[in-house]
Amino acid sequence: MGVDKTVDVEDGVDPTYAVKVGSRLRAIRKQKRLSLQEVEASSGSEFKASVLGAYERGERAISVPRLQRLARFYRVPVDQLLPRDGDGKDVVLDLGDGTVLPGRIDTDAAVTIDLMRLGALRTPEAELLGRYLAMIQVQRGDFNGRMLTIRRDDLRAVACLLDISPDSARNRLEELDLRLTP
Repeated sequence: MGVDKTVDVEDGVDPTYAVKVGSRLRAIRKQKRLSLQEVEASSGSEFKASVLGAYERGERAISVPRLQRLARFYRVPVDQLLPRDGDGKDVVLDLGDGTVLPGRIDTDAAVTIDLMRLGALRTPEAELLGRYLAMIQVQRGDFNGRMLTIRRDDLRAVACLLDISPDSARNRLEELDLRLTP
């Protein structure tokens, strides 16, 4: 079953939009490391594997209320399930395996944060850091929930939030046992 390329052409709607939405849905699901069957089981069969697969292939359109429920299930903002407009420079997705490619990262300046450990910390410092990193996740469309690589500029912002130097920020992240090493 293919996508009908003639649908809505008269209305000026991109006939491949359902495929683009489906690609985003698949990318987010794969970032969450879930199979279609796991989504069905975890959602109490609210999202049947066959129907979700049809959404992801662009064979079936998803309604706005259902899209909102799926976003809630994946714990991502609903707009992250929609394709990007424009030149796509804000996020690059590898739709083969669903990973977000953050662009070129200077590995000397990049720091990978353990988001699971951060979520377990209950300090004002950790909560502040968590809010900032959640904002980065939304900007990048990166919702794997396990780790996040922050760039040099992000580290500078973390340093400002913590009222320390960028080098001290690296050290503080290590002290908090949040920094993952390659």
